[in-house]
Amino acid sequence: MFGEQHDLHHEFPEYEQKIHDLKMTNGHFKQLFKEYDDLAHQMTRIQQEIETPSDEVVEELKVKRLHLKDQLYQMLKG
Repeated sequence: MFGEQHDLHHEFPEYEQKIHDLKMTNGHFKQLFKEYDDLAHQMTRIQQEIETPSDEVVEELKVKRLHLKDQLYQMLKG
């Protein structure tokens, strides 16, 4: 688990250009992307034990990240 990359560019490399384009033209996508990116960074800090929240908090963050990823993926496919 340590060192896994969960940013959208690693999750969906085939959509790199579309990610860039949507960040530039779609405010809703840009906001969701920022939320997802912030969560990915927070999860990295947890994996590196810089932050040590409870297991319940970690699970809530994972669920939120997955939900955001699903929304972003739907927008990328659309």
